[in-house]
Amino acid sequence: MDLGIRGKRALVLGASRGLGRAIAERLAEEGCNVIVGARDGEALKSLADELANAHGIEAGTISIDMSDADAVAALAVRIENELELDILVNNAGGPPPSGALGVDEDVWRTAAQSLIFSVIALTEAAVAGMRARGWGRILTIASSGVEMPIHNLAVSNTLRPAIAGFSKSLANEVARDGVTVNLILPGRIATDRTKTINAARAKRLGISEEESLAKSAAEIPVGRHGTPDEFAAVAAFLVSDQASYVNGHMMRVDGGLIRSV
Repeated sequence: MDLGIRGKRALVLGASRGLGRAIAERLAEEGCNVIVGARDGEALKSLADELANAHGIEAGTISIDMSDADAVAALAVRIENELELDILVNNAGGPPPSGALGVDEDVWRTAAQSLIFSVIALTEAAVAGMRARGWGRILTIASSGVEMPIHNLAVSNTLRPAIAGFSKSLANEVARDGVTVNLILPGRIATDRTKTINAARAKRLGISEEESLAKSAAEIPVGRHGTPDEFAAVAAFLVSDQASYVNGHMMRVDGGLIRSV
């Protein structure tokens, strides 16, 4: 299926590894020109070169820390005035595992900047040009914790639903201008983030990481963790021309983990 995004320009954040990298790779395969953003400039340069050489696309890099308000503000200006994005994929690393109580205020503030305020700022900057051109896709990577709180991830569980509310509100405002806004909710996907969460769970339960991983997989109806490529395939569809009637949606990619209807 032709996704209809050949020649479009996308900015994929958190793209140096994991889910963001997989999405950048999938979009490049579809002929999309890709700008990859993250903190690790060296990894980004390597990825951009790889994508350009493999797929004959234009690939660029932006070094950005989503917890740095000044850096995000500067990037927002660039997006609004220079980049002419067709697709924005918001993606910020999750806060460290913790319960709901006893979390340092700085942890809350840093996570709120990354997960809420930076996403809002960059989205607002991108949407203006998308509306003017009559086509655009905003996709934000959230978490299954938006719908089913995850044990020992209280900071993430608390903050990520805010961006779900923002995205749904925005979706209602820009759809008639050809811009769609959606969230994608990863369940247990095999990434470094999942390894960190699994290690914390193993320590809490007093078991090995291997035992913890097996227990985690057993809780998923499909019986295993997902792969970044499986996740990226859904993300690529959501930002494609084929998904023009998918708007204001929270798409689960979780193997059935979320128990609610």
